[in-house]
Amino acid sequence: MKQIYPFSAIVGQEQLKQALLLCAVDPSLGGVLIRGDKGSAKSTAARGLAAILPPIRRVPGCAFNCDPASPLPECSCCQGEHAVAEDAAVPFVNLPLGASEDRVLGSLDFEQALKQARQAFKPGLLANAHRGLLYIDEVNLLADHLVDVLLDVAAMGVNTVQREGLSISHPARITLLGTMNQEEGELRPQLLDRFGLMVDVAAPRDAAIRSEVVRRRLAFEADPQGFAARWQAEGSALQEQIRQAQAMLASVTVSDHLFDFISQLCCEFEVASLRADIVLHKAARALAALDARTQVSAEDIRTAAMLVLPHRRRRKPFEQSGLDQDKLDELTQQAQNPPPPASATDDTATTEQQPGEPQAPPTEDSKDEPSQPDNGGEQVFAARAPQDIGTIRLTSHSSDSEASGRRSTVLNARRGHSVRAVPNAQPQALALDATLRHAIQRNPADFAVTRADLHDKVRTAKQGNLIVLVVDASGSMAAQQRMEQVKGTVLSLLQDAYQRRDQIAVIAFRGRQAELVLPPTRQVEQAEQALHALPTGGRTPLPHALQLAASTLGRQGAQGLSPLLVVLSDGRANVALGEDHADPWQQSLQLAEGLADAAIPALVLDTEQAYVKLGRARELAQAMRAEYLPCEQLSSEQLTITIQARLG
Repeated sequence: MKQIYPFSAIVGQEQLKQALLLCAVDPSLGGVLIRGDKGSAKSTAARGLAAILPPIRRVPGCAFNCDPASPLPECSCCQGEHAVAEDAAVPFVNLPLGASEDRVLGSLDFEQALKQARQAFKPGLLANAHRGLLYIDEVNLLADHLVDVLLDVAAMGVNTVQREGLSISHPARITLLGTMNQEEGELRPQLLDRFGLMVDVAAPRDAAIRSEVVRRRLAFEADPQGFAARWQAEGSALQEQIRQAQAMLASVTVSDHLFDFISQLCCEFEVASLRADIVLHKAARALAALDARTQVSAEDIRTAAMLVLPHRRRRKPFEQSGLDQDKLDELTQQAQNPPPPASATDDTATTEQQPGEPQAPPTEDSKDEPSQPDNGGEQVFAARAPQDIGTIRLTSHSSDSEASGRRSTVLNARRGHSVRAVPNAQPQALALDATLRHAIQRNPADFAVTRADLHDKVRTAKQGNLIVLVVDASGSMAAQQRMEQVKGTVLSLLQDAYQRRDQIAVIAFRGRQAELVLPPTRQVEQAEQALHALPTGGRTPLPHALQLAASTLGRQGAQGLSPLLVVLSDGRANVALGEDHADPWQQSLQLAEGLADAAIPALVLDTEQAYVKLGRARELAQAMRAEYLPCEQLSSEQLTITIQARLG
């Protein structure tokens, strides 16, 4: 057996080790997500945890890891007369990124079907991980359908398989340990919330610490057994600490006033999920138990909040991740020293203004419009939040796909996971389990597979969306400082695209050309940077932008992405394609009609605010057969609703 690097020998990474120990004390916390750079001990710590956990009682050979006190009725291993339980190491199961749904959930046992002509269930990885740890390296790259399975099982603690004639449920109380590198993609919020705790780790920057890390690693590689033996005492002490904390956990209490403090923290840091309150309560109790205390303190809650809340906050564009330390310290100090009840007769408690007391004059923002800048100059404006409007409903150009939340679902895809099997004498993707089941049911006594038994897999795949933003960066926009509002609008799109795991591209047009400033990507940080540095100024080459948008959508359409075009402009085109004497506005209308003929779903946001309005953006929307909205009415929240309605 390969020697595991000792958990107690890991240098630094105290918050990571603390989070893992909390899940060891209370597995109901929901596991740990470890984010960080490569080579920062993420995988080492996760694997090392399993080695120091107290052993569990199980019957040797049990594929379900049943508790001997209440074995699964379907488990022949534990139901036998000679079943004898023994202490065994806590299961540590690695879930490969390429694992099939059958391998994870369980499937028909083909060996039993072929040898004995009967249906039997073959346990999957979730059964193997029951009462233990399920480890997912690079969890952000895991296939969508496996993510959905893990969400359900982690929440319910039960794995239910109902497919191809099989119907079985078995316990699957698992602790999820996931690692990820954010450079390789983000994790969608639904899965983030399922992880009870989250830790950001980084390689040490201190030279002395780095040298000690390298020294220990080289010593381990030179003599794994000897190195592990030197750290055995510390590992045994940690194991005993975990055992005692598990025994003490039920007796740990939280005072009413700290109960309120937990909810106050979640409200102050704008965490929507009530799961945060529950996990924060559990984590604080586990911290107290690890410290051999039966009473939770405000400092326990503060420490737990650093692990529970950051990944559940809805971070706005350009906002740093994590919690405001000063704010957290202030709230903790208030919880440690609650103020005495205010006296009803305390005259100093009133904040009412006395008669005759002068009032400060109100301040008003200047309502004057800035002067028109020189079209040859460039300006950069920050993003600001637009105003609210009512809910907007959009119609769809196509009904080929059905709404499924995050992406459009496509049946009969060549790739994707199998949802059912249908009879087919010439299958494209043979459904072996359904084929064998049909043959067994047709003639159990004389088992043989014929062409009439053959079944084909019906697959479903999630079709991604591509949002192409065409942003007017001309001087007319800068004159009214509309780019502030446009950038705020676009950033709300970016946030929604990130959460839905769609791709987004940004085309900016100004001067005499259009530029693809952001090629199609899922990385919201890259998109934010490209838009944040987007200058304005010059003329309005609208035809160039529409032509570039058409070519971008055409290239990505070949990759199976569902398009959405969003144009933010006042429509005042004044730079033509090709020869200067051509009419740029007529060219824009012709290109818009071409996009309409290609059935490209589109949304036109009118940024015009001149005293005399030409209404060009509305005409452009009509030619494009697109939805039309005045940009002055647009808000981040309502735009999210708009895009969700369009994308499904």
